[in-house]
Amino acid sequence: MATHHHAEPQGADLAVAARATLERSGEQWTAMRAQIFRALAGFDKPASAYDIAEAVSKAEGRRVAANSVYRILDLFVGANLARRVESSNAYIANAHPDCLHDCIFLVCDSCGQTTHLDDDRITKGVRSAAEAAGFSPVRPVIEVRGKCADCG
Repeated sequence: MATHHHAEPQGADLAVAARATLERSGEQWTAMRAQIFRALAGFDKPASAYDIAEAVSKAEGRRVAANSVYRILDLFVGANLARRVESSNAYIANAHPDCLHDCIFLVCDSCGQTTHLDDDRITKGVRSAAEAAGFSPVRPVIEVRGKCADCG
């Protein structure tokens, strides 16, 4: 498998990397954005904006609207801090926000676990096929649905 290698920070280091990436893009790292990123990174599966709003609401002790979360998630996706799992309308924190590339997601239909793969050979092939058809790909989305090894 043709892959590229990069550091994958965890926990507080991931939040530091996300903040640095967002600020390099010219955006501010506000308290609400930090809360939303922390909540998103705390999920072990893709989370919806409603899941994140509920988690932040509990942590803040006040209601946080899903609309506000959606706006911030859109910002995070645009800044490469999060990835959207299209078929689930859910989000995952990008484990390497300073590395811009196309992703492949393996989505388990039984438990919802989503695995992120990097395979530059496949994603470059998808981009090349789109370009050969006269299409300008902006953000290829590759998702494979099935069953994970645990649900097999």
